[in-house]
Amino acid sequence: MSNKNNEDLQRQASDNTLNLNPVIGIRGKDLLSSARMVLLQAIKQPFHSAKHVAHFGLELKNVVLGQSGLQPEADDRRFSDPAWSQNPLYKRYLQTYLAWRKELHQWIAHSNLSEQDTSRGHFVINLMTEAMAPTNSMANPAAVKRFFETGGKSLLDGLSHLAKDLVNNGGMPSQVNMDAFEVGQNLATTEGAVVYRNDVLELIQFKPITESVHERPLLVVPPQINKFYVFDLSPEKSLARFCLRNGLQTFIVSWRNPTKAQREWGLSTYIDALKETIDVILKITGAKDLNILGACSGGITTVALLGHYQAIGENKVNAFTQMVSVLDFNLDTQVALFADEQTLEAAKRRSYQAGVLEGKDMAKVFAWMRPNDLIWNYWVNNYLLGNEPPAFDILYWNNDTTRLPAALHGELVEMFKTNPLTRPNALEVCGTPIDLKQVTCDFYCVAGTTDHITPWEACYRSARLLGGKCEFVLSNSGHIQSILNPPGNPKARFSTSSEMPEDPKAWLDNATKHADSWWLHWQQWIADRSGKAKKANFTLGNKAFPAGEASPGTYVHER
Repeated sequence: MSNKNNEDLQRQASDNTLNLNPVIGIRGKDLLSSARMVLLQAIKQPFHSAKHVAHFGLELKNVVLGQSGLQPEADDRRFSDPAWSQNPLYKRYLQTYLAWRKELHQWIAHSNLSEQDTSRGHFVINLMTEAMAPTNSMANPAAVKRFFETGGKSLLDGLSHLAKDLVNNGGMPSQVNMDAFEVGQNLATTEGAVVYRNDVLELIQFKPITESVHERPLLVVPPQINKFYVFDLSPEKSLARFCLRNGLQTFIVSWRNPTKAQREWGLSTYIDALKETIDVILKITGAKDLNILGACSGGITTVALLGHYQAIGENKVNAFTQMVSVLDFNLDTQVALFADEQTLEAAKRRSYQAGVLEGKDMAKVFAWMRPNDLIWNYWVNNYLLGNEPPAFDILYWNNDTTRLPAALHGELVEMFKTNPLTRPNALEVCGTPIDLKQVTCDFYCVAGTTDHITPWEACYRSARLLGGKCEFVLSNSGHIQSILNPPGNPKARFSTSSEMPEDPKAWLDNATKHADSWWLHWQQWIADRSGKAKKANFTLGNKAFPAGEASPGTYVHER
């Protein structure tokens, strides 16, 4: 595989990785019903349809005569091969496709459908037209060149990869070479040990690497749908190592991968497990309180815990960090298009019947939300070019999903429907109602400009729900790249502002832009809230909670 092709796949993977979106009820059925609705529209509006067919015919005539000015969008990398613009046959093939796609979208846009049905129609047409893109066929000039360069071997390799995926990957193109990585060998290698375990989680304490440490420890809470080592991938991308280098006593939760036996685990189950964990950390470190970091659904869990602590009068958390996490579920995203009452109730019913929601099933649905980046890219690479899937650590982690217990899934669906965190006392956990305005500790909130899973405007609205002083930081990256943002990336930028106006656009207009990674900015913020320096203790755990299995522990290996 060429380096450029590999880099493109890695870039797109980083921007499009899965993470828990509470709207996880879409099925193929929902997409098919939208497709049927689009077809019925053609029958009900024959004159409207005939007008667009005639217009397409005129555009086609221009294409054949070489008079069409149609060209792909500048950022559409699929058609970057010179053949698409220089070879007359390829150019006409591409322009015919572009004319067809454009006419279909205009047909649906000018129909008499409701606004939501129009959006659904656009989505279904997009699925169909992207599948039919010329680059996905054997006529792809890159595939033709590769065929002749390899004497036909690329075609045989591609067929072999296709057969393997049909058997092992549910017919979806593999996004990653899963044999290239092993957790504990070349991923999650920072030295540490499990110092506490309950049914829900393992607590990993990492060994200090500085002579002195801040007295107040840090607890990292990952999302429930993914494994913890997103915070400890390769050494250069490891947030855990970055924390250790900066003298933070670092602990990370490794969630258990639930089975249907744990179907009743809900948000309160996870919060109770975190409460036990926090008590253990305070006993091991001797600290009176700690700082906490939550990402994605781990951020929802963390904020609910803080609301519960406030309700019972506990002051065990000094400050917290919220990464790409949405608390206000009024989301304007593609996934929300299909999230009506019937769909969401059906989703809850299915997970209750199965006991769990499978992470891999969620990943499939999510892939169809962004088919060019998560399906057709790999179709071309694996099958048409005959390349092996890329060996990329973020993609390995992304494919190493876990399950969600039915009760937690049901609660997340209800949260999407009723948006309880936006109202005082509308959500109850562990027997106490939650009012986020009463959570008054300082917090640091990170969002990504190109994040389509937790859009930054929704993260911003969510930050304004809390009562504490917020440091809102906007990174110029997507969902997972907002977390994995080590210093030294020349393309990295982030914005900050001391004001938090109601309108996120107003915040952005007045924000100050900075070069490099937000990690360095956060390092100063967290250091100011981590207490005095003290001599590091290089022995992990204590007498009551001795060090057990070496990091990454045992729960991370459960499939």
